Amino acid sequence: MSVASFITFTKKRALNKRKIINDPVYGFISISSDLLYDLVDHPYVQRLRRIKQLGLADVVYPGALHTRFHHALGAMHLMGQALRALQEKGHMIWDLEFEAAQAAILLHDLGHGPFSHVLESVLMPGVEHEAVTLVMMKDLNRQMNGRLNMAIQMFEGTYPRKFFHQMVSSQLDMDRMDYLNRDSFYTGVIEGSIGADRLIKMLDISGDQLVVEEKGLLSIENFLHARRLMYWQVYLHKTLLSAQAMLTEILFRARELAETGEDLFATQDFSRFLKTKFTLEDFDSQPDLLRSFNGLDDNDVWASVKGWKSHADPVLSTLCQMLLDRNLFKITFYNTKPGEEILQPLREQLQLSGMSEKQIPYFLVTGETINSAYAKEQDPIRVKMKDGKLLDIADASDVPTIEALTKIVRKYYVCWGKNVSLRG
Repeated sequence: MSVASFITFTKKRALNKRKIINDPVYGFISISSDLLYDLVDHPYVQRLRRIKQLGLADVVYPGALHTRFHHALGAMHLMGQALRALQEKGHMIWDLEFEAAQAAILLHDLGHGPFSHVLESVLMPGVEHEAVTLVMMKDLNRQMNGRLNMAIQMFEGTYPRKFFHQMVSSQLDMDRMDYLNRDSFYTGVIEGSIGADRLIKMLDISGDQLVVEEKGLLSIENFLHARRLMYWQVYLHKTLLSAQAMLTEILFRARELAETGEDLFATQDFSRFLKTKFTLEDFDSQPDLLRSFNGLDDNDVWASVKGWKSHADPVLSTLCQMLLDRNLFKITFYNTKPGEEILQPLREQLQLSGMSEKQIPYFLVTGETINSAYAKEQDPIRVKMKDGKLLDIADASDVPTIEALTKIVRKYYVCWGKNVSLRG
């Protein structure tokens, strides 16, 4: 290749790394640097295309088919908008910081397994997805010769300028702003829509803290109300909770069978996680474990559920067929933890359908939901008043419901298989 040809090739390659993506929520999203392009193009990020953002929510909202990849790009876009808004207010943000913050939010969901939060307790019990995300970010950093050092510090909260971490992870971060907007858009639940553009323009920095200008009070109030409504109407919808409980029981049963040596249809990577309970430390002692984790997505689970519907085990096959047919458990909410006066009659119903005592727990599931729109004590949202004082949003607002949003609402539920007939 001649020198002239090499220069032309290099220029074309550089131009190819400046991509524009058409997003249904925000319009055009720009990938503005070589690093961000390389990250988006990496298999760790591309895997997020195969993990739905809302897991099984499409059993309630058929349009909820968007992915973690959509969300990652959207959060990166909002981060860019927010940083530019801060720059326009005179805050010095270096180009490397700008890029690192976008990289941190782009990668913040790498550690999610299939169906996101649903299966964390089954596939890797006790290991939070944020911890796996950090492991994957550090591995990416090794592959990229340290280009993610600053992004990792921002993600961890160790970067000296603390407001960057708040923009990645806080009660007013780019993650929440995007998922509320995006989930509202794809589910059609318009109550969850927030004015992200105006909210971002109201952001400021005071004493190295991310704050909101006083004139943005109404936008923050709308944001918190939208979050509360989205939890009740989408994330904690009773039908979704029922489907999640069924999928969880399917995986618990499959894992029990796999651990006893039962032959189960599964992809190689999925089979590895079914047979073994891994800890966070195993990523260090088993270098190929990260590759196996990155091989997992929603397709592994659905393929197995489809295969297991004809398995000889009646519990596993029945649960799989029911989920595939959307023949979901009946679910009832309670204000207090349900006692034996509620559970025992349900056990008796299941026994009458022919279930043994050992089989009943798979078809009678209890749980609880917690909804707190604003955790005042943990991570306050600060409002910068016109006189320069910083107040908690609950103190700055004259809307009494803001204080009410700080209270934790806890509900209990019981799911059970009504009119179940075990296969086999």
